[in-house]
Amino acid sequence: MKISVIGSGYVGSVTAACFAEAGHEIVCVDIDEKKVEQINAGIPPIYEEGLGDLLRKYAGKKLIATIDYEFAVRETDISFICVGTPSAEDGSIDLSIVRAAATNIGEALAKKKGYHVVVVKSTVVPETTEKFVLPVLEEASGKTAGKDFGVAMNPEFLREGKAVHDFMHPDKIVIGAIDRKSGDLISELYRKFECEVTRTNPATAEMIKYANNSLLATKISFANEIGNICKKLGIDTYEVMAAVGKDFRISPRFLNSGAGFGGSCFPKDVKALIGKAKAIGYSPILLESVIAVNEKQPLLMTEILIRKIGNLAGKKIAVLGLAFKNETDDIRESRAIPVIAELLRLGAKISAYDPMAIENMKRVFPTIEYYGKAEDALKGADACLVMTEWDEFRQLESEFENMKEKIVIDGRRVIEAKNIDYEGLCW
Repeated sequence: MKISVIGSGYVGSVTAACFAEAGHEIVCVDIDEKKVEQINAGIPPIYEEGLGDLLRKYAGKKLIATIDYEFAVRETDISFICVGTPSAEDGSIDLSIVRAAATNIGEALAKKKGYHVVVVKSTVVPETTEKFVLPVLEEASGKTAGKDFGVAMNPEFLREGKAVHDFMHPDKIVIGAIDRKSGDLISELYRKFECEVTRTNPATAEMIKYANNSLLATKISFANEIGNICKKLGIDTYEVMAAVGKDFRISPRFLNSGAGFGGSCFPKDVKALIGKAKAIGYSPILLESVIAVNEKQPLLMTEILIRKIGNLAGKKIAVLGLAFKNETDDIRESRAIPVIAELLRLGAKISAYDPMAIENMKRVFPTIEYYGKAEDALKGADACLVMTEWDEFRQLESEFENMKEKIVIDGRRVIEAKNIDYEGLCW
C-alpha cells in the first residue's frame, strides 16, 4: 500500500522505514527541509539502532521525503500523523503541532478524489482523535469523516534504542477506528506481521497507550520506593526484586531500582493522563505519586554526595551518563538534568561524559566541562555520579585511580570496580 508519514522525528522516521521494510511505498512529510534532505540521502534524522540501514536501503526507492502535503496525500492511501505532542506547563499535551498537521492534511484532502484514511500515531489523550483531530480534518477538507475519508488511532509501543526491532516484532498492534472500513485498511498494513491485531474505537486505543506507559512507570517508581526502604534496612533491593519478579503475575521487567525514568514518553504520558483525569473531575492519587517519587529520586544522589564530602562549593564532580537511558542520544527528561542543575546550584564544578549524548546536553548546560572519554572526566574529580546504564561503565577500573577522591555513587548499579569508595543509590 501507499503511505504518507507526517513528521520525521523519532516515531515518524521509524514508522516510515519499517513500513518500507514491510513492503509498502512511503512518502515522508516534514516542514524541516534539512530533515527532508537527510532522509532522501538515506541519513537518519535521529539515532536509532538499525534505522540508518533501513533508510539507506529504501531512500529514493520505496521511501521519499517532501515538504509538500498535497503531493503526499494525493499519492498515498493512508496518512499517519507522527508529530510531537510536547507537555504544556500544566502537564497537559500541546496539540498545536497535531492541529497544524491535521489542517494541512485536510486541505490536501479537499483536492483529492477517492477515499483516504488519516491515522493518528502521535500519543494523544483519550477523545483527542474523535473530538479534536476529526473536526479539524472535516473543517479543513469540507468533507465528512466516515463517508469521504476514514479516521483512526494506531498507538506505538516502541522502546528507544530498540524501536526498529519493536516495530518489526510487536507484542501488540492496536487499531482504534471510527468505522470498519478504516480499520480494515489499516489492518491490511500489518498483514505480514506475526501479531494479533486488537480492533477497538479511537478513545480506547488512546487509553491503552497511556495505561501501558503509566503501568510501566508505576513499576519503576514502586521499585525505587522499595529500594529506598531496603537501603535504610540494609537489604539488597535487587535480591528482593529478583524474587518478586519470578511471580508470573508481575514479571521481572521494570523492577530495577535506580535514579528513575526519563525519556520522551513515561514522564509526559503520566502527566498528561493526570491532567486528563483532573479535567474530568477525578483525582489520580497513584499516578501523582508515581511522578513525585520519580522527581525526588535523582536528588537522593546529591544527598548521598553531600553526606560523603560535605560542602560541594568548588568541588569537581564527574557525571557519567547524560542520556536518559543507554543506546540512545536522547536527553529528554534525563535524570542527569536535575542532578547537574542541583550540583551547579550548590557550587560544584562538573566534568561530564556520555558516549552519545554530549552534543544534546550542551544545549541544556553549555558551560560545564565535557570530555570524550570517561577517564578524562574522572581525572582529578572529588567524586563521581553514574546516571546512565552504559555497558562501558561496567568495564571501568583503573580509570578511577585518577580521581582526587575515589568516591563513586552509582544510580544504575553498573559499576563493578573494586578499591573505590562505592555506594549505590538504593543498595
